[in-house]
Amino acid sequence: MSIRPFRDIERRKTKVINVGNVKIGGENPISVQSMTNTLTTDIKSTVQQINEIQSEGADLVRVSCPDEASTKALKEIIKHVDIPVIADIHFHYKRAIEAAESGASCLRINPGNIGDRIKIKEVIKAAKNNGCSIRVGVNAGSLEKDILEKFKEPCPEALVESALRNIKILEDEDFFNLKISVKSSDVFLSIEAYRQLSKATDYPLHLGITEAGGFVAGSIKSSIGIGSLLLSGIGDTIRISLSDDPVKEVKIGNEILKSLSLRNRGVKIISCPSCARQGFEVIDTVKILEKKLSHIKTPITLSIIGCVVNGPGEAALTDIGITGGKKGNNMLYLSGIQKEKVLTEKMISRVVSEVEKKASELDKK
Repeated sequence: MSIRPFRDIERRKTKVINVGNVKIGGENPISVQSMTNTLTTDIKSTVQQINEIQSEGADLVRVSCPDEASTKALKEIIKHVDIPVIADIHFHYKRAIEAAESGASCLRINPGNIGDRIKIKEVIKAAKNNGCSIRVGVNAGSLEKDILEKFKEPCPEALVESALRNIKILEDEDFFNLKISVKSSDVFLSIEAYRQLSKATDYPLHLGITEAGGFVAGSIKSSIGIGSLLLSGIGDTIRISLSDDPVKEVKIGNEILKSLSLRNRGVKIISCPSCARQGFEVIDTVKILEKKLSHIKTPITLSIIGCVVNGPGEAALTDIGITGGKKGNNMLYLSGIQKEKVLTEKMISRVVSEVEKKASELDKK
């Protein structure tokens, strides 16, 4: 059971590109990505983190390649993962070539920072020969010197001009398998830059609020910035930039998409904040259920409400629901229909059982 959005989001029409086996843009699902924070030369740790990121629900992962040792390690890393890897490249064109030849599915570069036209041609040639896409990554903190002098400070117009300049460099070499980002740590600057860029090009856009901060502050800033753009139909792939475990970036990214009904993956829990009316410990129950149901990938809605004020109404709109009752007698709802009372001490195991049963039923359809 699912709630139909009050207003369906009409996504901006973009070109479709390939990042490995993941299609970005057009009517394809908005993808979620994160970036490893291990040393790339530490192959074992990087592979482990990539697998954790993928397990949380990422579609793509980015790996930094600051030196030759890292691009050599990248080749070995890619052999042991089954998610498309984006190589993060800055300045040195040889690192981009090495990454493409090592099996990267995408290169994150600024062509204008790579060097002269001969070097750029070499990078594009390597990308073409290896079926590698390119993300033009414009950042307010690293704009070209002449653009910064022209606009005096980072502003939406400056980011867009940089993006269009870099796009033209690639297009002049007949390269079109690309996506673009115009990131800033300032929410307002980012939103306006993306809005202007979406009117200037139909390439797919990668959304992000860069250097957003720690878990709480970064999640809020990213939710506001990325969420505002997604509501306007702008965005084809997203990354939440947190000074924290990258696995958490994926969790927040998927939650943003689920909240806007743009993606359905796993169990969506609707729960109350709890109060003196609650018939069981709602907060602890939700925390336990989030862990016990993390393996479920099938889209399922679950309501956990501590009392009968809003409980029956929420349960009527979810696949499975629990409403708190007196003396530990809580009510179970299945497909919006009231079924039976469940004692608090048996409630978690019963909910897990019902969710797994529902997921199995849906997977067979």
